[in-house]
Amino acid sequence: MIYGALEAGGTKMICAICKENGEIIEQCSIPTVSPDETIPAIIAYFKDKGIAALGIACFGPIDLHKSSPTYGYITSTPKVKWQNYPILPVIQKALSVPCGFDTDVNGSLLGEVSYGASRGIENAVYITIGTGIGGGVLSNGKLLHGMLHPELGHMTMIPHERDHFQGICPFHKNCLEGMASGPAMEVRYGKKADTLSEIPMVWEMEAYYIGQALCNIILTLSPERIILGGGVMHQEQLFPLIRAEVKKQLNGYLQTEELNDIDHYIVPASLNDNQGVLGCLQLAINAKKGL
Repeated sequence: MIYGALEAGGTKMICAICKENGEIIEQCSIPTVSPDETIPAIIAYFKDKGIAALGIACFGPIDLHKSSPTYGYITSTPKVKWQNYPILPVIQKALSVPCGFDTDVNGSLLGEVSYGASRGIENAVYITIGTGIGGGVLSNGKLLHGMLHPELGHMTMIPHERDHFQGICPFHKNCLEGMASGPAMEVRYGKKADTLSEIPMVWEMEAYYIGQALCNIILTLSPERIILGGGVMHQEQLFPLIRAEVKKQLNGYLQTEELNDIDHYIVPASLNDNQGVLGCLQLAINAKKGL
């Protein structure tokens, strides 16, 4: 049995055909332009593939309440052409297969705990740090939705004492995304993040904000593992800096087995940037099973 996976991002849509064991048979990338251009191409890709179900992990905000009349819609996204767009209903009607639906970051988290190095962990958080910052939460084995879905990238930050940057988020200025996303770093330093790898101060500042956010997450959600992905986290020198910052900011308040082995507690994504696709695969499998 084969399944479809649609990692619906704000820049590109990754379509894939997968086996249940996590093998990706094929995949392609379709630019995220307008629904009128992008959605027909997605439907055409999956139409004759014989998939048993499709999993969609989508940029948001999205409506995840199955009883809502707008379930499966992209809602108040800043991408104007996609505002209030019924992405799930349109694709499901066209393909006539069961479809699973969740946020893009929840999809990445599901991929990691289903097929990656964090397989089997029931309380985990996945944070992606790149063009934007978002987070997914797994609590007692279930993806957390609640009122809408977690927006961990918009928690307010206490600015570093040496940082006079105001933040770029149009809603909150000095939230995590406003202070530590790739575009925030580019505005602060006048250069793209991937050109700044040899400047220690840049990454010490970045680690301060990410570490502060992780402390907030640890103290509120008590995850058993934190997984960090996204383009900024390709700067591997960040991991020891973040781990040290978390220990510094927690200041000995918590003493747990996980924090005592922090190298295996705060970890990089493990699926070679395929965590989103494999999370979509798991969403598809769950949808086929009626979960």
